[in-house]
Amino acid sequence: LWRFGYSARLLKTNHFRTAASNTSFPAVWMLLAQHSGRIPGLFVVVKKNTFSTMPESVEDKTDPELYSPHPGVRGMTLLDREAFKRTVVVPALKVKKEIVNSLLKSLKQSVLQRPGLKRVVEDPEDEESRLVILDPHKIPEFSLGESEQQVLKQLSVDPEVSRYNLELTYENFKSEEILRAVLPEGQEVTSGFSRVGHIAHLNLRDHQLPYRHLIGQVIIDKNPGISCVVNKTNIIDSTYRNFEMEVLAGENNLVTKVKENNIAYELDFSKVYWNPRLSTEHSRVVELLKPGDVLFDVFAGIGPFAIPAAKKRCRVFANDLNPESYKWLLHNCKLNKVDTRVTAFNMDGRDFLRGPVREELSKELPLLKEQKTAFHIVMNLPALAVEFLDVFRHLLVGEPGSTAGLPTVHCYGFSKHENPAKDIQERAEASLGTSLDGRCSTYQVRNVAPNKEMLCITFQVPADVLYKRPCPDEAKPASKRLCTSQDSSEEKLLS
Repeated sequence: LWRFGYSARLLKTNHFRTAASNTSFPAVWMLLAQHSGRIPGLFVVVKKNTFSTMPESVEDKTDPELYSPHPGVRGMTLLDREAFKRTVVVPALKVKKEIVNSLLKSLKQSVLQRPGLKRVVEDPEDEESRLVILDPHKIPEFSLGESEQQVLKQLSVDPEVSRYNLELTYENFKSEEILRAVLPEGQEVTSGFSRVGHIAHLNLRDHQLPYRHLIGQVIIDKNPGISCVVNKTNIIDSTYRNFEMEVLAGENNLVTKVKENNIAYELDFSKVYWNPRLSTEHSRVVELLKPGDVLFDVFAGIGPFAIPAAKKRCRVFANDLNPESYKWLLHNCKLNKVDTRVTAFNMDGRDFLRGPVREELSKELPLLKEQKTAFHIVMNLPALAVEFLDVFRHLLVGEPGSTAGLPTVHCYGFSKHENPAKDIQERAEASLGTSLDGRCSTYQVRNVAPNKEMLCITFQVPADVLYKRPCPDEAKPASKRLCTSQDSSEEKLLS
């Protein structure tokens, strides 16, 4: 080391100058550490000159493994809770029991704050004293800082820091810590899930599948109220919007109860679609409605748009192709006492639009002299809904009674485009056969996956799209009286 000459002397001087305030080493120390194998030995000598009332600690002050489970659990696939036990050495202060509360308040930034672990324990050597456990990350090197020492001096507490053997068990570790200790090093740890009543729904990656049953049990252990954990095993079925799943842990009961925006729903999670992440979006759209409005819910599911709209005293026509969704929709309407205001259908979305929706609009729109009733059409099937917009082409015959009363569509879609709003607008325009510039708005609902957005495009159906006007030549046969349609099959249907 002496061949570094002046630099070494400078290093030693600077370090002792700053040791009392417990600051980090000078930058030159790190430079020398790269060139001398003797530096670690010197480090121990220098540490003995820093302020401390304890022997040198065996714990690294920045040890990220301090609160990690026993390393022997790596690779475990069958949960063994006993194997997670570990004892770590942490700093503690001996304090008279009558001033424990005062000390906790004064040193609240330095006291152990880890959930599930006691901050104050009995002193086995003195019934009149207690041991206050300190956070080893806040008290590095088992050395109290100047501010902590001042607090202890005011409370007449001995500043000597003691060693305390803290036993950590499975119950003391968080889900992420357990899974990070079990899964192979460097692999992604997923502890997040969607909660649907008593069910936790995971989307595990391939490398996590060998540990799936352990992961499921950990989720149950660490989340009160969760008694069943499932993993999606396939993509969502585009017809019925449900997906295959495997029960990883807990009871095999997938009929559950959920509450969203103060409304209760019951469902079979294995047979219907339910996404708790859409709660805010359901609320956003329902807030646009006023009592007396009419809502057509084309892909209604179990009713997260339909039921709150009905509770708002709107008239609701709700449809879903999935027989199970239809069954639970009826059940939830009765459960929430809105079954008299919701007319439910179990039809294909196109048939619903061309049947009940067309019939109701044909009856109601000509009667509108002023905008007292608004018509809203919700199309929440992001994978396909934009393709259904072509149904609105010449859906009605005649002239609109009031352009202000034209129905407003809220259509959902996914986009991987760099400009998602532009993408969904262009796709909607292609289906409608008209421009929506200045006549629509887009709302970003949520990020579904990297580079995949879910959006809602809202627009009033243009009159020239929605209405097919009769030809002036009344002499033509009935089957020829309508003007030529872009869709011959649609012309036959209208005839």
